[in-house]
Amino acid sequence: MADTLEIPLKELKTWLEEETSSTLEPIRAEGTNLLSNARTKLEELGDSSEKMLETSEKEMLKNSPKTYRRARTAYKFARDILEAIDKLDITDNVTHESFRILCDNLEKTLIAIDRERARRFRQISPYFIFDRRRFDSALKKAADSLKELQDFSLHGYARAKAVEDSVAMIGKLSKSIDELDKVEKRKSQVKSRIKDVEKKISETERRIASIGSKDEVSELAQTRQEIQELEKSLRRNLRHLEKPFVKFQKLVQSPAYRLPLSETKKLNQYMQNPFEALATEEKAYPQLRTVIQGMIDAIAKGKLRLKKSRWRKAQEQIKEILDKNSLTALHESCSEAFSKREQLLASEAVAVSTRRRTKLERNLDRLEKQKKLADSRLAVLERRYNAELEDIENQRKDLENTVSEITDKMIKVAL
Repeated sequence: MADTLEIPLKELKTWLEEETSSTLEPIRAEGTNLLSNARTKLEELGDSSEKMLETSEKEMLKNSPKTYRRARTAYKFARDILEAIDKLDITDNVTHESFRILCDNLEKTLIAIDRERARRFRQISPYFIFDRRRFDSALKKAADSLKELQDFSLHGYARAKAVEDSVAMIGKLSKSIDELDKVEKRKSQVKSRIKDVEKKISETERRIASIGSKDEVSELAQTRQEIQELEKSLRRNLRHLEKPFVKFQKLVQSPAYRLPLSETKKLNQYMQNPFEALATEEKAYPQLRTVIQGMIDAIAKGKLRLKKSRWRKAQEQIKEILDKNSLTALHESCSEAFSKREQLLASEAVAVSTRRRTKLERNLDRLEKQKKLADSRLAVLERRYNAELEDIENQRKDLENTVSEITDKMIKVAL
């Protein structure tokens, strides 16, 4: 083989046709002749059927009891054959696909005609002997013509078929490249969308940060941080009362033990929001003391049962709370932080900022969901792009190999 030729895909079809024209023209000319011959043989078969039709019609007009039924059978047979032949379409298009379709249709038609011949000729014999011989001769020639077409399609047209397959491969590769361009365009659109959303996210985050930097808003955020620390500390100081309180809460909700309504509400508050419960207590947290005393009373009366180890730890913490006032400092800190938070929340500036921040945070959440969706879409497009790119490369290699075999020239297809 000569040196490798680099041929642009758009020019490859024209180049291939020029390279193979000297070889393909005789093949296609032979194909055209075979089609013409097949058309002629079918016309001869039609002529023989026409002759049988005329002969049988004349015989039917005689109305002879001996021949009428056989003449009518011959007439119907000839008419059916002519209709079958008329349905066949032999075009001048010389391609492997057109040959395949013609051979399939012609073979089915001739098989059906031969089947009808075997059935009907028994019925009209021994009459119309010359018509039957003329028909059989024409049918054999049509069958021979079919065999020539089939042999040519399978063997003689092989090189032309290879060229046609290459042209089809060129078309498929061009279509695949067009599809790849569409995916690339969609990728660019999604990337542009992501960039736009990211810009909006950054701007929204900047605006949220600017709200948080204002004095009162910043102070509120700091106070909330302090409250979180106080909540942790309070839960540590009440950790051994948590399970007893849960059981006591269930008890006071039943008819088995009664606790004043205000203390019941306070117990529920200590279970749900211990910080707020303690912060809203008066000095020395009297309601918490009443709740604890109620729990001790329920245990003493056998209404409330706890594991010994759990009750022992609870007693130690109760002693610290009731006798040593262990929550006094924490109570003061919680009350101050709670009061400060309420004052700041009541501030008009904080209220406006809070509304703005809430709106911006909702918008930020929406933008982040949009970005996540776009990122997911981009990942799908990336996978599809890479898969199609690999497929295109495989198609190109197959095309290069096929064309090289046909032309006996090493080529490289430039996409």
